[in-house]
Amino acid sequence: QVQLVESGGGLVQAGGSLRLSCAASRRTFGSYAMGWFRQAPGKEREFVAAISWGDSGTKYADSVKGRFTISRDNAKNTVYLQMNSLKPEDTAVYHCAAGSTAWGPRSFMPAQYDYWGQGTQVTVSS
Repeated sequence: QVQLVESGGGLVQAGGSLRLSCAASRRTFGSYAMGWFRQAPGKEREFVAAISWGDSGTKYADSVKGRFTISRDNAKNTVYLQMNSLKPEDTAVYHCAAGSTAWGPRSFMPAQYDYWGQGTQVTVSS
């Protein structure tokens, strides 16, 4: 079992930045691929970014490429999402997820992940 706890959300103006963190409870955190997803009211959960367990390969949704950066610190059991140049359409609840087999061509699919955090709200005002 892996428990995930997100933090760092908040209210920011368009063009601003936020850094989300996701702390994992398990020491074998390094063996899990990690992802960030978001869900806006009335919309389906949407892939944002993913990072592999080993060499830290990364993937991004087209909508955030060049603005968001995913990274991880396995010594701290933590994954981060640096969000720059935020837009009102980035407003959503952001969830992190962990999956032992999530890294690959289907990393964008929520079903590939075994564990989920409760989420942190990000609101971008115009």
